[in-house]
Amino acid sequence: MNWNSRVSSTHRPARSLATAITLTLIAGCAADQSGAPSTVISDIGGGLQGPAGLTATEFATGLVDAAALAFDSDGRMWVGTAAFEDDGTDAVYVVTGTDAEPVAVLSQQHTVLGLVWVGNELFVASAGRVDAYSNFDGTVFATTREVVTFADGVGEVNGLAVGPDGQLVLGISAPCDSCTPTIEYSASIVTFKPDGSDLGVVASDIRAAIGLAFYPGTDVLFATMNQRDELGDVTPGDWLAVVEGGQSWGFPECYGQGGTGCEDQPTPVAELDQHAAVSGVAIVTGQLGAEIGTAAIVAEWTKGALLSVDLDPAAPASASTAEPFLTGLKNPVAVSLGPDGALYVSDWTTGTIYRIAATAGS
Repeated sequence: MNWNSRVSSTHRPARSLATAITLTLIAGCAADQSGAPSTVISDIGGGLQGPAGLTATEFATGLVDAAALAFDSDGRMWVGTAAFEDDGTDAVYVVTGTDAEPVAVLSQQHTVLGLVWVGNELFVASAGRVDAYSNFDGTVFATTREVVTFADGVGEVNGLAVGPDGQLVLGISAPCDSCTPTIEYSASIVTFKPDGSDLGVVASDIRAAIGLAFYPGTDVLFATMNQRDELGDVTPGDWLAVVEGGQSWGFPECYGQGGTGCEDQPTPVAELDQHAAVSGVAIVTGQLGAEIGTAAIVAEWTKGALLSVDLDPAAPASASTAEPFLTGLKNPVAVSLGPDGALYVSDWTTGTIYRIAATAGS
């Protein structure tokens, strides 16, 4: 998995998860950008800790390397895996309900970091490409088609989302930690139609855009961004940002460090932890109760935790701060709001998918 791009701020460009393991040690010494929590964190079940009023349970197990989640119109969960090294053994699974045995539907995949359903088609973002699968008969897909492919060395192909206009958006890391990319679409967020046409850049010069999510009912696009890795304690924290069309985020001159290198560049909604390998993001608007309210929930791979960033429903792109939300995980990656209003998170190391929901009656 290109955890270089990510872990290099994380899903990373051309770095292996081995880098992520090293970063785990670094992260243990890094300053916490999230500050002290404003809510009390306590046991909420499933071996996890979070705010009172939430209940955590194990929804599925046996999905080691789980890195992407999506739900179809029947409420079934789809899970993509991305192993430490890309050896072609990744897969896409379907989970039909709580405690149901995951069933491998697509095998011999390469670093599946993005999944999304559009109509009756499952779009799969993997190393260097996006493909679409349709006509699922309960066991296999009858139809497969190539949607878009990218040049060798483009960088890690990351999260995938669908906008209110039906266009797909995709994050692609830089193929390096701090070099100037030379391959088209590297270090950018791109957009394209479901048939693969109209491929273009939404925003450029982003070291590693990992998780993507639209604020419900709008075209406000949130992205998690990994920063550089080799700077030790002076590396800035990873970011949660709102990305607008036509923006340049200044990489490699600007990587969140501020100062002259970042003059006139966009700024994030919130700065997260250093060396966090921030990954998935989901937007909740009250589904988890009044205490959580409207927030972006982001996963930090090296920290084994989720953070919550409060959002203003009237101005979701406004600057905010992050605070601890969920602990007790090993290496969370994918975060998704399910059709039942619960939050689902994949623990890459243990292969467990957790369901986080408002406690009945709370």
